[in-house]
Amino acid sequence: MNDQPHSRPRNSDGKGGGKPYRRPKKDPVRILAFEALRAVDERDAYANLVLPPLLRKAREGGNFDSRDAALATELVYGTLRRQGTYDAIIAACIDRPLREVDPPVLDVLALGAHQLLGTRIPSHAAVSASVELARVVLGDGRARFVNAVLRKIAADDLDGWLAKVAPPYDDDAEDHLAIVHSHPRWVVSALWDALGGGRAGIEDLLEADNERPEVTLVARPGRSTTGELMDALGEESALPGRWSPYAVRMAEGGEPGALDAVKDGRAGVQDEGSQLVAIALANAPIEGRDERWLDGCAGPGGKAALLAALAAERGAALLASEKQPHRARLVERALAGNPGPYQVIAADGTRPPWREGSFDRVLMDVPCSGLGALRRRPEARWRRRPEDLEGFAPLQRGLLREALSAVRVGGVVGYATCSPHLAETRIVVEDVLKGRGGAPVEAEWIDVRPLMTGVAGLGEGPDVQLWPHLHGTDAMYLALLRRTA
Repeated sequence: MNDQPHSRPRNSDGKGGGKPYRRPKKDPVRILAFEALRAVDERDAYANLVLPPLLRKAREGGNFDSRDAALATELVYGTLRRQGTYDAIIAACIDRPLREVDPPVLDVLALGAHQLLGTRIPSHAAVSASVELARVVLGDGRARFVNAVLRKIAADDLDGWLAKVAPPYDDDAEDHLAIVHSHPRWVVSALWDALGGGRAGIEDLLEADNERPEVTLVARPGRSTTGELMDALGEESALPGRWSPYAVRMAEGGEPGALDAVKDGRAGVQDEGSQLVAIALANAPIEGRDERWLDGCAGPGGKAALLAALAAERGAALLASEKQPHRARLVERALAGNPGPYQVIAADGTRPPWREGSFDRVLMDVPCSGLGALRRRPEARWRRRPEDLEGFAPLQRGLLREALSAVRVGGVVGYATCSPHLAETRIVVEDVLKGRGGAPVEAEWIDVRPLMTGVAGLGEGPDVQLWPHLHGTDAMYLALLRRTA
């Protein structure tokens, strides 16, 4: 009889332990979502640029179907949109400052939190899948930490957690909204200032920012029609645009790049707000010559392509100018095949190569904070800082001054931004017209509202601010000015 104590059972890798070692299961959907979040964090990439090639590669590998792609997309975008909310909840479940947790671990925790609190995935499955992901990408040690935190999160639902981690609205309205609706506090404040009104409006706007936007197509006039796009998509997959006569809205899950009209450049993907800006500029009344149009900040080319098609119908020519050569090439691609005359150049709109008074219509869709497109680029809300606006301010004013110089007397300038921030919209226009920081400019406002036929809720004018929650568009701003001297 052997009197020696029994030796402890060993794992299959030879280490002591109770349970046999089990290799972690590789879940391609969650691994892909994790890779996308790491690219967004490490390279300052945008999810809408990172995710498509990852999905394409996964499909080519043969282990991904459309349902997998839909889940991966929801995990990435949902996690990014709700990052502020999930960070507050995770912080309440750990015993150290959030900044001391490694970013890859935070990404796994946030993915798990979204599955627990933002999807219909059962809690046990969400925790189990997230722990398996952690074992694959982080190792067993940190997977145990992930397991402990997610089990705490799983103990309550989203409403319960928000009641714990968000201050009461009456105590601190902006901080309450920031945590509940997952926006930085300064963004909440800026959007509220621009929107005006009480609690209901700002909550509707912040909720709209967290919804997945529709894919909207534009049928470029003279080259395609909405009827062609509707027929190609099929009755169950297409809806007419709300406001633009050239818009078609796609049902979820469609791939616009598969349509022949999009492949050929006769149609494109373009938010209705962007379409309305181009249409309003094209339809603004002017007297006399209407032959030369300018898009002074044309990249990546969506508005330029629509303007070029509208100009061609009238026998006018478009000059599309873009400072960055690689973006100018995107504009060339967007305009290829346009039936009317056009030219694309790489030029700095603040030091333009054209002579004063050369154009009849000018669009300046200026670089901005992008706070109007947070539905499409949810990570942008976490990257922007209030001081960024100070950097944009001189450029925006300089571009508008040059636009007013480029247009002839009696011609029209459109100043547009994909931001509702007052410091990037009406304040810029008023400063330029009143000569703050430069010589006064002789120009008058044109009321934009009659040029957006049928669009409700456009405010008091003469400029227009579109809103996701009111119009279903990005928060585009447009001021139209006629040069008077």
